[in-house]
Amino acid sequence: MATTRANAYTAEPYVPSRGGLPALRKAAAGCRGCPLYRDATQTVFGAGNADARVMLVGEQPGDQEDRQGKPFVGPAGRLLDRALAEAGIDPAETYVTNAVKHFKFTRAEPRKRRIHKAPSLRETAACAPWLAAELSVVEPELIVLLGATAGKALLGSSFRVGEARGTLLEREVHGQPRRLVPTVHPSSVLRADEADRDKAYAGLVADLEVAARVLAG
Repeated sequence: MATTRANAYTAEPYVPSRGGLPALRKAAAGCRGCPLYRDATQTVFGAGNADARVMLVGEQPGDQEDRQGKPFVGPAGRLLDRALAEAGIDPAETYVTNAVKHFKFTRAEPRKRRIHKAPSLRETAACAPWLAAELSVVEPELIVLLGATAGKALLGSSFRVGEARGTLLEREVHGQPRRLVPTVHPSSVLRADEADRDKAYAGLVADLEVAARVLAG
């Protein structure tokens, strides 16, 4: 039996061939490339400066992002903005997005708080055409990978953030040579024990300072 558009586990049929970010964002709102759309409130597409020199790629939208329809507007996003500013990167001059555009979650009980659940490799792969399209339109000089899922989405399943964080990588991504700086996802700083949180935050800022130096040339 031929694989149908509905069960193909890929966003490819939904990605428009032209129109820039507005066309991509509009088309992504109707994406049915994997089952995550069924429970999510809405697609959360990337946002920010279309001419940004740096693109920041996270894992997936969280609870607040899912409700508001914008990436990095929750606690992790606010922490990221603060870390970027401290590192010397203007948050307003960046483009932020996620490897997966729908919120994946579980509930312990009905009507209880929605608990983040990491996307599978299959779901990340299904969403890859959106990220590839964003990269081709924005054409950033540098990609900052926020966490393991983002790294695996662009560099493959063998990526380990702990081994690569804070270093400049040069790799081929979706057929194009790219420069990338991996770091942790800001949500990991928020999850750190209170005694370790300052150290975790300082590590994030230090990694972003590497990105700032790359941009400075």
